[in-house]
Amino acid sequence: MSSERGSVSLLVAASVTMTLVLVMGVADVARALIARSRAEAVADLAALAAIQELALPSGGIDPEGVAADYATRNGADLVSCSCSAGSLEAVVTVAVHVDGFLLPIAAREVVARSRAIVDVPT
Repeated sequence: MSSERGSVSLLVAASVTMTLVLVMGVADVARALIARSRAEAVADLAALAAIQELALPSGGIDPEGVAADYATRNGADLVSCSCSAGSLEAVVTVAVHVDGFLLPIAAREVVARSRAIVDVPT
């Protein structure tokens, strides 16, 4: 009996360690999913801003500049914007930086793409 003394402590310590690693992994996945949702929302917003500038030009800023401004203000970087003057379509791609993972995982970029179209009545 005395040779098995303390084995329960080792099992409890291993269980606690495994539970902590699992919880940190779930938290990291949740952080990545939140970043993906944020990137999608910012891409939608930037595409709508660009298409609004295409449809109703304010005169001062090009549509790509408007999309970049909206993306930056909402914590993302504009990767690309296909929104040339005279077009009725804007396709915007943005990236959101995700860092601060609990597990030793390198920082990541979450990329989202959105498309907005002006519906011209005929």
